[in-house]
Parts: sequence; C-alpha cells; structure tokens
Amino acid sequence: MADYVCKALRNGALEGELAPALTIKDTIHSPFGLHVFDYILSQLSSFILAGKAQSRGLVIVAFSRSPSCYDEILNKGGIDALLLDRCIQILDCYSDPLGWKHQLTESGIISSSYPDSVRVKVCRDVRNSGELLSRIMELGKGLVEGGKEQFFVAIDSVTEMFRHASLSSVAGLLSSLRSNVQVSGSLWLLHSDLHDGSANAVIEYTSSIVGIVEEASMQFRSWQNANREGISLLDQNSGKGKFHVRSKRRNGRVKLMVEEFQIGQAGITFKPVSSEEESVNRTLLPKVQFNLQLSEKEQMDRSKVVLPFEHQERGKAEQIYGGRRSLMESKNEMPPSAENVLMTEGSGTGQILYVRDSDEDLPDSDEDPDDDLDI
Repeated sequence: MADYVCKALRNGALEGELAPALTIKDTIHSPFGLHVFDYILSQLSSFILAGKAQSRGLVIVAFSRSPSCYDEILNKGGIDALLLDRCIQILDCYSDPLGWKHQLTESGIISSSYPDSVRVKVCRDVRNSGELLSRIMELGKGLVEGGKEQFFVAIDSVTEMFRHASLSSVAGLLSSLRSNVQVSGSLWLLHSDLHDGSANAVIEYTSSIVGIVEEASMQFRSWQNANREGISLLDQNSGKGKFHVRSKRRNGRVKLMVEEFQIGQAGITFKPVSSEEESVNRTLLPKVQFNLQLSEKEQMDRSKVVLPFEHQERGKAEQIYGGRRSLMESKNEMPPSAENVLMTEGSGTGQILYVRDSDEDLPDSDEDPDDDLDI
C-alpha cells in the first residue's frame, strides 16, 4: 500500500487536474511519521533520478531537520552525489528561520553563519508565506532550467510552518503548490495532535491522499508510566503500527487501505495486515442499533399481523377491499345488454361501460361544482 502511494505521487497529475498531494499524520502515541516520510521521499528520489517519474526534480523544504540529515537519508540509497546536485535542491528553513544568525553575523557578534551551497539554499524569513512560495518555485524552476518540465515538492513539517504563519497563509501556500502547472506533486508531514480540528480538516481538504500513522492495536501503558519507569516511547510500542491511507479518486470515490509497518535498524518495512488481526478488528467493531435481517420469531410475528383492508373470514376466500364494488357484486345490477357486452368475445369492437357506484350520485355529478361561482 505504501508502494501504491509512491506510484500515485510518481505518476503525477493528468492534464487539467490538480497535482496529487499526500498528508502524513502522526501523533505522540505513534511518532513515526518521519519514518514514513523518509521512505516515500527515498522512493520518489529513486524514481526521479532514474527518469521514471513525471517530475524531473525534487525540492525539499526542511523545517524540522538539518539539510545534512537528508544527505544521509538519500546517500543510504546508493544515490550518487553528482546526481543529487543535479536533481535535488533543499530549502533550509531550519538553520536560521527568522534571520537572527544572519543579522548577528553582519553585525560582527558571531563569526560565521550558514551560507548557501550548491544544493542548499537558506531561507531567513519563514513568516512570509508569499516569499517562501517564491523561493520554492525558484529552486524548482532552476532544476528544470525554466522549461515546461515539472518538479516535486516535499515539506517535512507543516506543524513547524504553523509556528510562524497563520492557517490561511499555510493553506494558501499548499493550495498554490497543487494548482501550479510546474508542480507534479507534493508531500508534507503533520503532527495532528498538536492542532485543533479545523486545522487538521483544512490540511486534509487540501490533500488528495491522507496517510495516518496509528499505533498498534494492543493496549499500551500510558506516557506517564513509561517516563516513570524509564521506558522510552519507541521501546514502549516496539516500533510497530499501522498506516491507514484514504485516497480520493478522480470519479469522487474514496479508496481506503491499511498496512502494518515495523521500525528496525534497516529502516521501516511495510507488510499486509495479517488475517488474525483482521478477525480481531471485526470483533471490535461497534454494533449498530438495528438489524436488517429478521429472526425466526420476528418472521412468525410478522406473518400473524392483519394488514389494513384485508378481511379474514373463516371458511371464505380472502378479499382485498379496494373502495369499489367488485365486478361479481355489481354484475347482478347490470342491465342484460351490459352483461352481454361484457361476456362477448371476438366481436372486434370495444365499448366503455360506466356503472355508477351508488344511487346517491346525481346525474350531473360529473360537472364542475364551481361553475356557478363568480370567480
């Protein structure tokens, strides 16, 4: 299923559609969102460098980690450094997000700051969403040399963006990335338990794919007990969990998938949910307050119910009263000529015979009763 997400981001968007966007959500109880982020980022980098993706470059916006961490992550995949310089750019929003170190360097208080390099560009004002978007697009267009080719954007933490900008500014930046014709897709991480429901809903609405990192189904000890006993959270849940994916299709349908993951020394690995786990989940599903099927006793009780207008008489056939006299009852009151007409077959002609329901109907009852009103 994680491979399905990677392929969806690799293929990009069709003409006239918005670019696909993936939101990875985690919480303090399952803080493995960065592991999933790194896995998908490595897969996309391999696709881009091999020329198998719609995009021809990758822009990484680093908010929560140093750019050197991404060099290590990408180098683990055996990617050549020369290819990284040619296809990947990093916008450093981690080292000096507000420009304080740069100002201290210019004033001579400190000796050095974080200068720009060939692959890393430092952003010194992350509060300005418009300027941040311009820097991202500038780096992306530099990778594709200003042509019509597309590039991919990966933001390692939208939560860090919320520390410096409002919800509307962040949502506007993400929407602008999706709607830009030169952006083939985007990816970002969100720590959902640090934000209210409105922020989570807005970010999910901006995304076409939502991946939720969830803890394993077993019962864990609380965070306070874990700290009291000197047990880290990673040891507490053994690096296991589930990755739930909700994908919006082109026809409006929503596809739901789930997969298990395991964190090890070699990284994160995914596997399908076991059959035993699925059977346990079925038993844990909440029961609804109604049942669409009837039991044997309910079926017997329903058969004994007398329906309205159904006359049950012992020794006689059941009859349904429809509000008019039946043909057999009114047959004796018909004139002989009418009876002959009804019983005649094969005459080749048809007649309409009107039989009055009761003698109380006046001859002029078919006329409009309101004709004498001056309306």
